[in-house]
Amino acid sequence: MYKLGLMRLATITIRIDPDIKKRMKRYSYINWSEVIRQAIIEKLREEEKKNIAEALLINERLRRKAPKEWDSVEVIRWWRRRR
Repeated sequence: MYKLGLMRLATITIRIDPDIKKRMKRYSYINWSEVIRQAIIEKLREEEKKNIAEALLINERLRRKAPKEWDSVEVIRWWRRRR
């Protein structure tokens, strides 16, 4: 692991096409590690938003209103009598 300021960073390895590597070398002034790091962070944010959206949909389905003829008091009494 490398240290960046006070942060410890993990190392990952990726495989890319040799042609892409040659093209990247033409732009050696670009910090490719930072570009990849930011792309990973953005992808993580997208996935986390999807998970939040899914959780909200599930929560909405669970919180649907009961039908008008539903009497929760009667249902509770029925279950209590069955004990």
